[in-house]
Amino acid sequence: MSVARVKKLEWPEEEAMATPAGRPLLTIDEFHRMSEAGVLTEDDRVELIRGEIYEMTPTGSRHAACARELNRLFVTGLGERALIDLQNPLGFDDQDSELYPDLAVLRPLAHHYVSKVPGPEDVFLVVEVSDSSFRKDRKIKIPLYAESGIPEAWLVHLEGDVVIAFLQPSPDGYQVERTFRRGETISPQAFPDLSLPVATILDGR
Repeated sequence: MSVARVKKLEWPEEEAMATPAGRPLLTIDEFHRMSEAGVLTEDDRVELIRGEIYEMTPTGSRHAACARELNRLFVTGLGERALIDLQNPLGFDDQDSELYPDLAVLRPLAHHYVSKVPGPEDVFLVVEVSDSSFRKDRKIKIPLYAESGIPEAWLVHLEGDVVIAFLQPSPDGYQVERTFRRGETISPQAFPDLSLPVATILDGR
């Protein structure tokens, strides 16, 4: 594979992602081979989105605290009913994408995904924590999750002080959107008995 094909891009400012004419797209396998060849290293915080490589937004202290608290809440609340994956890859073969959501609630398969990266069929819920990346997450990543059929996605909007739940995926996006605020609780549709305080999620403690 030619290194000339590789160009780490910053997130686009436009709401819709468009690939410039003539730019070759990458498959997930090619993306992985770039890591194996050393073209991409562990220090490169990137995602593959519709065949192109994008820099991930740096993680601030509040973002990290929120992700850690979400991990604690789900691990404590669900036990062995689900596998909680924190900032690990999800593969979307149909979209030539590999994303690193802040948290994914996965089906607890016996092999624990040793031989493959989890895909949309393995996911109960995906959660993105957004501060300065809110617009990009909502306009780019959430639609991709819907298109792939992930049944539920949450967007923790730290600057907006809300948690937004997206339900009923379709090729045109999620058909249901609900906003939860401080003083309320939120539950995953796959585990309605698990009730999480919105304030605890937002405060990261």
